[in-house]
Amino acid sequence: MIAKLIHRILRRDPMARHGQAHNLHAPKRILKKAHRINPELLSKNAVKVTQTLQQAGYEAFIVGGAVRDLALGISPKDFDVATNATPEQVQKLFRKARLIGRRFQIVHVTFFGKGAPEIIEVSTFRALLENAGEHLAETGRILRDNVWGTQHEDAARRDFSINAMYYDPASETVLDYHGGMADMQKKVLRMIGDPSKRYREDPIRMLRAIRFAAKTGFALDAATQEPIAQLGQLIHDVPTARLFDEMLKLLMSGYSWSAIQGLRNAGLHHGVLPLLDHILDSHSDSKAANDFVRIALSNTDQRIQAGKSVSAGFLFASLLWPDLLLNWKKNMAKGMANIPALQDAMDTTIATQSKGMVIQRRFESDMREIWAMQPRFERRVGRYPYRLIESPRFRAGYDFLLLRCATGEQIPALGEWWTDFIESDTAGQDALMASIKNDTSIPSSAPKRRRRRKAKIVTPPERASS
Repeated sequence: MIAKLIHRILRRDPMARHGQAHNLHAPKRILKKAHRINPELLSKNAVKVTQTLQQAGYEAFIVGGAVRDLALGISPKDFDVATNATPEQVQKLFRKARLIGRRFQIVHVTFFGKGAPEIIEVSTFRALLENAGEHLAETGRILRDNVWGTQHEDAARRDFSINAMYYDPASETVLDYHGGMADMQKKVLRMIGDPSKRYREDPIRMLRAIRFAAKTGFALDAATQEPIAQLGQLIHDVPTARLFDEMLKLLMSGYSWSAIQGLRNAGLHHGVLPLLDHILDSHSDSKAANDFVRIALSNTDQRIQAGKSVSAGFLFASLLWPDLLLNWKKNMAKGMANIPALQDAMDTTIATQSKGMVIQRRFESDMREIWAMQPRFERRVGRYPYRLIESPRFRAGYDFLLLRCATGEQIPALGEWWTDFIESDTAGQDALMASIKNDTSIPSSAPKRRRRRKAKIVTPPERASS
């Protein structure tokens, strides 16, 4: 009888198989007076998702980075919900819900309002994979993760202690399984479990560690930081789409320059963005490129921290511009004409970048338009300025020009002229156009007109009289 009871316990609780009873993994319950989360910072849609799941008889909590940000008094950009309902059960409860992902299946619940649609990501509690070898690659990387478990197993599967807290909006209680709240108070970023094993399971966690450290200002604890230097090459085993998504999050975190410095210090920048290989290396000939990227990322950080939108295409155009400029100059030195040299430089730069992290085609198209527009800003004669303003990507191209002027790569007067042109009425624009003819300090790149040869009039010989 006792043997049967023990067998049932082992079958129900995988943690018991390793000599760890369930009650040892009971979370610390943190009440509102201790965590001080402001309910006004919560997404109403995220709360609605938890309420709907709870009313249907399931457990449901806001989880992960949203809880971390709420505890820090920051309004989260995204909200994730964790539940014991399976993805299929979640999908049945919401009208606008769809299953996504193969490696780890989740549900996106979409809400439409006055502004942009809000997507709440709902995941099912994950089980431990210690005895699920078919889910792992030889390197230890997780290939599939659709094995459901309990909440305390799900908490153990999360990466950092500060991301393993669960918040119930109904009771305003935080469930803390791994001392995340205490680590936040100490400003420490600590990996749950054995860091080496966790990085092998998912090498992206190394990039996440750098991003979270830059965003929070927390320091990586010694055990979390130490294996990164030896395991950094595993980043290249990650599917390119996931690598791109994570790098985009890092670059658009609002703390991108600090994060990139963190990548360099950890030795993770090599081969991910080839641009970073020489910009972040301490060579004197890369100072101009370093300054350009630093100012570009600083401007991006300021916009994100101010709640303004940022174009990923513009961001990557900025990051790869030093490479493109170098290739452009090389082509010109070979005797190629200006525009063909630029077009060839674009192809070369993007092809070189594709050897590391592949940039999605939609952003590649934006990058090409921004780059191709730069020589056109120097053509300020005739109808060229008026046509350029009508371009759908004009604003991005203009902002890029101002960035070039701010770094000294282009003369400031050119950017000032275009700023005045944009802000002027028709009469003012005509005056600016007229001023260009007499201003030799700013290149106008007026196209040389070819003189047409006048047709030679041949007088037919007079007919001989008969």
